[in-house]
Amino acid sequence: MNSHKSVIFFDGVCNLCNASIDFIIKRDHKNRFLVGALQDEYSQKILSNHQVKEGYLDSLVLLESGSIYYKSTAALKISRNLSGLWPILYPLIFLPAGLRDLIYDWIGKNRYRWFGKKNTCRLPSAEEKAKFLSENNFKL
Repeated sequence: MNSHKSVIFFDGVCNLCNASIDFIIKRDHKNRFLVGALQDEYSQKILSNHQVKEGYLDSLVLLESGSIYYKSTAALKISRNLSGLWPILYPLIFLPAGLRDLIYDWIGKNRYRWFGKKNTCRLPSAEEKAKFLSENNFKL
């Protein structure tokens, strides 16, 4: 059920984050990822088992093979599994995370101002439901 799935947790009210999730879903041809809003109760329950601070919304969070990854490391690990040319970005992982995360943090701090935010988390369309985290497709 979930043994081969990686889970991407994102800020569900952030317009940039939602656009990024749309981007990932369209390029996840191998059906490798599930996605869930960081604000979602089930997402928080999963993350609490991995010592992620409750209420954490500062970055993309990737749960892959039982390990948690944040910020640019999460983004690069996701990129290597997308269709198209996106995997060519993965070698950037060899740059120091602190350097990569400077840019990530700058965008993150300005994301609401630049891209706006919603009042509530987005709901998946009927076609997207299988890609969104639920107790039916990911067991603790």
